[in-house]
Amino acid sequence: MTSSKKPSNSSAKNENLYAIAETSGQQFWFEVDKYYDIDRLNAKEKDKITIDKILLIKDKDNISLGQPYVKNAKIELEVVSHKRDKKIIVYKMRPKKKTRRKMGHRQELTRVMVKSISITNSTPKTSSKTEVKKKSTSPKASNPEN
Repeated sequence: MTSSKKPSNSSAKNENLYAIAETSGQQFWFEVDKYYDIDRLNAKEKDKITIDKILLIKDKDNISLGQPYVKNAKIELEVVSHKRDKKIIVYKMRPKKKTRRKMGHRQELTRVMVKSISITNSTPKTSSKTEVKKKSTSPKASNPEN
């Protein structure tokens, strides 16, 4: 994971704001106005992406911990570019058998910039109980017998 702070005049409210989220099978520590390299996403450059699998959010003195995820929390990301990681060499050899195998691998990555981290407090819907009236049974009219 590569991260770097974008040179800007960051406000004091974002200095203590961070979130730990799960994406691409890994957990990342996200902060606003920083970029991160995650596994390749099926999105174009300048696209907006929302992550809702948030494990923890810290904002100054408030910590929200999910079980397993924080409800009504999201991270807004913007795709900056697609790139490939540096090459990794894999070399396999069986001694005394003259068997050698050399392979390389380059991981496909997407560079994203964190735009915002937010949690919305939604009030639970209150269900108003409607009174159910019982059907009043009227006495049946008796047929007079002669």
